[in-house]
Amino acid sequence: MIRFFDVVFSLAGLLVGFPVLVVLYVIGLFDTGSPLFFQQRVGRHQKPFTLVKFRTMKVDTASVATHLASSASITKFGAFLRRTKLDELPQLWNVLKGEMSLVGPRPGLFNQEELTSERDAFGVFAVRPGITGLAQVSEIDMSTPALLAETDARMIASLSVKDYFKYIFMTVLGKGAGDRVKG
Repeated sequence: MIRFFDVVFSLAGLLVGFPVLVVLYVIGLFDTGSPLFFQQRVGRHQKPFTLVKFRTMKVDTASVATHLASSASITKFGAFLRRTKLDELPQLWNVLKGEMSLVGPRPGLFNQEELTSERDAFGVFAVRPGITGLAQVSEIDMSTPALLAETDARMIASLSVKDYFKYIFMTVLGKGAGDRVKG
């Protein structure tokens, strides 16, 4: 049932949001010259997939977890995208393709070995990663790998259709700060 909702809502979001995506893309061209950001992430069953987001940091920023990046790397437009969570919109394509879900554990990087190990121990990789979930609306980020993996596992074990919609609405209404960057 969740996959059905993922397909319907990601397709609807891409179609209805297309004008917004185009405007953000064009503004991003002026901001960084490269408005889309592609990065290999750890997917379901630990298989790699390419996550797509709107770029919020300078093009030459090192590929590290957000909590390890410097806030000086974030552009002014990028700060707006992060604050409004609009940087996440292109991930609807990942959801439509079946690489992600709207709700699930945020996909980590392959160099986040402690997080990968913790998630493996809790069986988190049995599900598709998501755009939002319990950890995100609870403001738990990848800087605390054990707590994040435990929270992801708790969400997976109890995820209902009601929770699916609750996490989406909480995210849309601004709950959760996302991954924090260094000051």
